[in-house]
Amino acid sequence: MSLPNVLVLCTGNSCRSQMLHGYLARELAGRAQVYSAGVETHGLNPRAVQVMREDGVDIGHHRSTHVDEYADVPFAYLISVCDHARETCPVLPGLAHARRLHRSFADPARATGSEEQVLHAFRQVRDAIKAYARHVAASYFGNDVITEA
Repeated sequence: MSLPNVLVLCTGNSCRSQMLHGYLARELAGRAQVYSAGVETHGLNPRAVQVMREDGVDIGHHRSTHVDEYADVPFAYLISVCDHARETCPVLPGLAHARRLHRSFADPARATGSEEQVLHAFRQVRDAIKAYARHVAASYFGNDVITEA
């Protein structure tokens, strides 16, 4: 029996979708296969990698992928993490029967100020995404979730 596929979608697949991908992969290990993509590709944001590593999740091996790369993967869930991605998500065969979930998170890549202020914005978004990952895992995949790294 194959695991259900989960696609996390954002605009550029550089920060928010990568973070949720990392947390869901940990929370749903052995219960789902998690992917992330963007409606564009902007490259993996090094600050996202940094703040995730601070919380014990390594996404440094991820790459920024375009949603078209997964056109034929049959997804059980499509989770959009920004309004732009939800509004511009292409119609793909693999998404035809996906249950669609949406939660818009602020884009930490748009944060301004000192390096510490920008990292603070990344950490705030990371923590909100972590809570959402736990919610998704518990609500859609049962209560057997990992609560600490």
